[in-house]
Amino acid sequence: MSRIGKLPIALPADVQVTISDTNLVTVKGKLGQLEQLVDPKITVKVENHTIQLERHADERDDRAKHGLYRALLSNMVKGVSEGFTLVQELVGVGYKASGNGQFLELSLGYSHNIMMELPDEIKVQTTADKGKNNTIILKSIDKQLLGQVAAKIRSFRKPEPYKGKGIRFQGEEIKKKAGKSAAGQ
Repeated sequence: MSRIGKLPIALPADVQVTISDTNLVTVKGKLGQLEQLVDPKITVKVENHTIQLERHADERDDRAKHGLYRALLSNMVKGVSEGFTLVQELVGVGYKASGNGQFLELSLGYSHNIMMELPDEIKVQTTADKGKNNTIILKSIDKQLLGQVAAKIRSFRKPEPYKGKGIRFQGEEIKKKAGKSAAGQ
């Protein structure tokens, strides 16, 4: 049995789960509502404030989906009850970010500023403290969408290994490389 898939998902008191005939799982909480269509080979049961997933066969594909859907449903439960937060740092001279509603304006050393429209499910906040790196704080109930948007923001200026400049996740370590050494000594 899948080590991840067999673990039950504990439901907080304020979270409600409904399962339709077509295996559409809807999770409602204080922060919002999320839906996930589960493969028919996986059975989802709600009993005693827990969600339990079972698979019908022991084939490789079924074992993989067992753990996948358990992780997706667990993230949905956590998202509607607590939410997810992701922090990115802008490392570099003159790199700035400003959030304006659902728009994020980035100044990353290019000849123009980058304007990015964010999905409605994501809230953005930026900080610019003197002496510290500027930060972008993204909040959402959908972990998958949050990661996708954060990866898109990072793709505008990936951290480079020589000076360490770029957009990185908070706490991420960049392995620095040595530059060219002096020739002929």
